Amino acid sequence: MKILLLGHKGMLGSDLLSKFFLDHEVIGMDKEEINIASADECRKAIEETAPDIVINAAAFTNVDGCETAREECFAVNAEAVRNIAEACRTRKIKIIHFSTDYVFNGKAKEPYKETDKCDPISVYGESKLAGEKYLQSLSDNFILIRTSWLYGVKGKNFVQAILEKAKAKKYISDTMEKTGAKPKGASTLEVVDDQVGSPTYTKDLAAAVALLIEKNATGIFHITNRGTCSWYQFAERILKEAGFADIKVKPIKSGKLGRPAKRPAYSVMSMQKFIETTGKAMPPWQIALQEYLKNCRIDTN
Repeated sequence: MKILLLGHKGMLGSDLLSKFFLDHEVIGMDKEEINIASADECRKAIEETAPDIVINAAAFTNVDGCETAREECFAVNAEAVRNIAEACRTRKIKIIHFSTDYVFNGKAKEPYKETDKCDPISVYGESKLAGEKYLQSLSDNFILIRTSWLYGVKGKNFVQAILEKAKAKKYISDTMEKTGAKPKGASTLEVVDDQVGSPTYTKDLAAAVALLIEKNATGIFHITNRGTCSWYQFAERILKEAGFADIKVKPIKSGKLGRPAKRPAYSVMSMQKFIETTGKAMPPWQIALQEYLKNCRIDTN
């Protein structure tokens, strides 16, 4: 197949490129090659490449930044999806697009199903839901994947942030010990414990996309790594697996951070539809984290 991959340099896009380029003809375009917020540029790119599938891995993902950059956020997360869908419509090209747990309000008590009502509580969530609606109204040949808590080898993510903070804390603690000072609080990280979800390794998500393509699937799918945890529990596991045994994690509430955008308290999504469609289950998030850390060079000194 010929695949047009938008956002191929990003965290998810780079793993999608690695997954598909050996078996398929993949044409990667990023913001340097295309402005997906331009209908003309989308139409031109699709006319010139004539792909069998368009995978849109491009997005405005700065959740707090979206609160003050609403126009740019909607341009990338919503209007661009309309542009892509309209350009693919007459040619009946399949579209694979990624959305988020942020389309839900986080008040559920059990995993969200694909058919559950969406009720975003942030501008980011609103923009992603708007993109979903454009896709569903303009195409009948799409895979819409909602995922959550993404991390990967390329790009900024929670795992990377925790590791960088741990290294900084360890340096401060070691320095203070050498000078005879007591490192009060120097080896402690504060992480929220009132948000629960499913961390998802982009390499595993890319493999899941390949499975859905093989099955010629269409529609909405929830895909994350298996299992749930809070950000606090995730941070504890990251430090343990990476060898930062001296760094402690202190649980705090989300309100203490004072972030501009609200986050869903509960982001767990049911993957029953994905399992029934592919006959496969996603790896547990703990195993995915171990695999990720193997692919990263971790210096604990």
